[in-house]
Amino acid sequence: MAISSGHRPTLRDIAHRAGVSVMTVSYAFSQPDRVSDASRDRVLVAAAELGYQGKNPWATALRRGRAGALGVVFSEHLTYAFTDPQATDFLAGVASVCAEEGLGLTIIPTIGDAEDAQRVAAAPVDGYVFWTTRADDPSLAAAVGTHRPCAIQGGPTHDGFVRVGIEDRAAAAAIARIGLGDHVHNPVVLSFSLDSDRAPRAGYGIAPEAARLPVTHDRLTGFRDAIREAGLDWNQTYVLALARNDRAESQRALASAIADGIPMDVVLCTSDQLAFGALDALHESGLNVPSQVAVTGWDDGPLAVAAGVSTVRQSMYEQGRACGAVAAGLPIEESAPAWEIVRRTSTRVSALAQ
Repeated sequence: MAISSGHRPTLRDIAHRAGVSVMTVSYAFSQPDRVSDASRDRVLVAAAELGYQGKNPWATALRRGRAGALGVVFSEHLTYAFTDPQATDFLAGVASVCAEEGLGLTIIPTIGDAEDAQRVAAAPVDGYVFWTTRADDPSLAAAVGTHRPCAIQGGPTHDGFVRVGIEDRAAAAAIARIGLGDHVHNPVVLSFSLDSDRAPRAGYGIAPEAARLPVTHDRLTGFRDAIREAGLDWNQTYVLALARNDRAESQRALASAIADGIPMDVVLCTSDQLAFGALDALHESGLNVPSQVAVTGWDDGPLAVAAGVSTVRQSMYEQGRACGAVAAGLPIEESAPAWEIVRRTSTRVSALAQ
């Protein structure tokens, strides 16, 4: 994969473009009353042309051309970075690169307001790592506009970014085939949120195209591929799109569906956390796993092993390391992250999976 990199503008670059001294540029940003209006205007025009975003309170970092830190941009509530198991593994991977390279780590939360892009562009960092976000997130263009290297986990694809992530659609179809036995008629899907508004939705045949978050879109599409391949109708598939990747929320949502009489003989989940919640609800309802209802997950951590969940194995830690390397301007191998299907006791043997 191609590495996105660019020359970060320094005070000297701006001075050369504006036709003034480096000291004048420094004063224009830090002590504007010490320069004439005309000189300051030339400096600001030159800075804009070079991709420098507005007034910079870190003038010394700009002078060195390095801030000594990587920025991780989360389009989630900030606590998500510390409570979601996959997010924490991913951050640990980024942090390992920072530790090796002597860099700090700055988490930049975006909250969906008009200041997100400005907040990202103004961050004193040498490169950006984005947690998956929407294709129309203005923060993507803001990061690219700083001419710093940019990486994103899971997508979307965007000019100036290196995307790091597995082939979610293919992996989703593969794990769904494990769950879809020869006599399965009523699959249910437990999914991540469809959009960054984190509004839960439930209903039959929710189209994957309704998902604006790439990972959700691709995994739902893969599930649909396998369900159609099994001769079933996606429009008869009940989909629970949750607000959060949360075990308790998953348990409540599936328990409600069971209480409402939604028929199910397999629950396809977009994460192990959601699969654990599904197992909780099924056990509490007296339904046997897997003879009555099979369950599949995604990620494969120690808890998945203990719970016997059939799942997709991937390493978010290694993906974090790859993103961190890109953001730090380091070379990385041009290979997609590895994934594999792990079959355990939460699913039945299926001819579709042979």
